[in-house]
Amino acid sequence: MSLKRNILANYVSQIYVTLIGIIMVPVYIRYMGAEAYGLVGFFAMLQAWFALLDIGLTPTVARETARFHGGASTALNYRRLVRAMEGVFLAVALVGGAVLLASSGYIAHQWLQASMLPHAEVQAALQLMAIIIAMRWICGLYRGIISGAEKLVWLSWFNSLIATVRFVGVLPLLMLVSGMPTLFFGFQLAIAVVELLGLMVYANRSLPVIPQNTKPGWDWKPLQPVLKFSLTIAFTSSVWVLVTQTDKLILSKILPLAQYGYFTLAIVVASAVTLINGPVSAAILPRMSKLEAEGDHAGLIHIYRSATQLVAIFAASASATVTFFAESLLWGWTGDRTLANHSAQILILYAIGNGILAVAAFPYYLQYAKGDLRLHLMGNAIFALLLIPTITWAATHFGAVGAGYVWLGLNLLSFVVWLPFVHRKFEPGLNLKWYFEDVTIIYLITFIGGFCLALLLPHQNSRLGEIGMTMGFGLAMLLLAAGSSTMARAAFKKAGWSHPDLHRGNE
Repeated sequence: MSLKRNILANYVSQIYVTLIGIIMVPVYIRYMGAEAYGLVGFFAMLQAWFALLDIGLTPTVARETARFHGGASTALNYRRLVRAMEGVFLAVALVGGAVLLASSGYIAHQWLQASMLPHAEVQAALQLMAIIIAMRWICGLYRGIISGAEKLVWLSWFNSLIATVRFVGVLPLLMLVSGMPTLFFGFQLAIAVVELLGLMVYANRSLPVIPQNTKPGWDWKPLQPVLKFSLTIAFTSSVWVLVTQTDKLILSKILPLAQYGYFTLAIVVASAVTLINGPVSAAILPRMSKLEAEGDHAGLIHIYRSATQLVAIFAASASATVTFFAESLLWGWTGDRTLANHSAQILILYAIGNGILAVAAFPYYLQYAKGDLRLHLMGNAIFALLLIPTITWAATHFGAVGAGYVWLGLNLLSFVVWLPFVHRKFEPGLNLKWYFEDVTIIYLITFIGGFCLALLLPHQNSRLGEIGMTMGFGLAMLLLAAGSSTMARAAFKKAGWSHPDLHRGNE
């Protein structure tokens, strides 16, 4: 199982899924209208809040799967744990979905500010959302099993296929039948069924074979040894949902649904910066956990630092491109100058904040691999105590722009002030090297170079010209960021991906 191949497969899949989702947004707005697309944004936010019910089981099953493959558990004990988690996932999905169904009337009539869509249509769409969210949440269990087993090439292929059908397959219905939300979410429900069945079948095939007479029934006991770790992740995941979704929840109540749709559009673009580290984290978390179980500390730190630089290259270049070409990007993408003017500032603030967040997540990966999340729990609690009241006040008084300033400011504060404590605890002597060699120098050179280059480039008078210039600028930022990375420079000298940091522990 090659870590290099897993990272590449994850990147290709994640970039494809992200891009196809972003590209389709203006098409959805065209055929559905801004209000109906506001419901799509609200749906995405509800999925994030549903993660509060996870109680840390999804990352726990991924970690325990990796530990099993590293020799830290027997096949029977591992199968018992999986069966116990299946029962919990099913129960929580049923309860959570039922609560969302029961709340659909209140949300449609009292919470969302719809003016064009009938309330009955909004409520019916919300009911479909509840079923879809419950089914997609169960998918998390099987994704955890597959990713923990490092079957990431298959998972990347499957995710890309489902995303294609989900985003593009609905277009004929919207174009030829109707742009009503119920039609859109009815199609998404059908795809959610196919997705769940596909993941369930493949995950069960990857489980270790045990004798027929020892196949486990449901029992609570297998969860007890991992409950402390799981609940710690549950708390931090809950805090994560609170700090990343509170602004969206508040704005869904404050803004008219059409304006919330435009806000969602800006957030979708900015979220692409954060999603850059997703493929890498999915690949390195099981590998780092396995190396920790095997006692290969040097290999773990090599992967940690190399992966940090890899994410920093892409996050720095993406956030710099969005920062200096936000309005051009939005206009070239949507063809709507008014939308571009109104959304550009929001996009810049969230993109820079997300660019910081992409690398600030790495100390969590180190703690996850070592199975000690106490410091991460403390840091998230402090961050939440600062962020939630501040972003609530800012969003209430200054709307989306106020929320963006708070998001950027507190992410920067956390990166500068808190992360050194984490490194001092888990890897003394690493902090300065990680900050300056693996992160800061890459971001600093990229943004300074981007600022200078943006001053020299002329404005274009056509959408095609703006798109071409933005793409060229992004490529220049990527090359500049790569040239600022010690890992990338060493890799270039050895003809591409032969850097030993990413090979260590591959076999």
